[in-house]
Amino acid sequence: MSAARPASAKPVGIREVVAFGAVGGAAFLVHFAVVAVTVPLGVVPLLANVFGFLAAFAVSFVGHARWSFPAEGRPVAAALKRFAAVAVSGFVLNEIAYAGLLRVTSLDYRVALFIVLCAVAGLTWLAGRYWAFAHRA
Repeated sequence: MSAARPASAKPVGIREVVAFGAVGGAAFLVHFAVVAVTVPLGVVPLLANVFGFLAAFAVSFVGHARWSFPAEGRPVAAALKRFAAVAVSGFVLNEIAYAGLLRVTSLDYRVALFIVLCAVAGLTWLAGRYWAFAHRA
């Protein structure tokens, strides 16, 4: 008789990938839009990136908790704490990479942000699936 595997050990399904992409895409658009709107108003890009992250965080958590990694039998509060740790860690990486691109390249702030947001997305998926929203035995 085999023991039931935790959700984090399940094979990755198409539904999960599509849901993650949709939620991540929505969060990406919110983050990007906040930066694109606030920089022309005089907010420096790195501060605008903080505002974008904060707006996208809510979209991302709710979407991932409901659709990408549904909360089947696990406390949402624990997932929120772990997701916040993942998101903040990802944002620190995002801000460092963004600052680096803005400093050492002549890329437009929007192009630099697009590159950084895409690069961090894969790391966020791994940490979300296998830690933040993982079922605990």
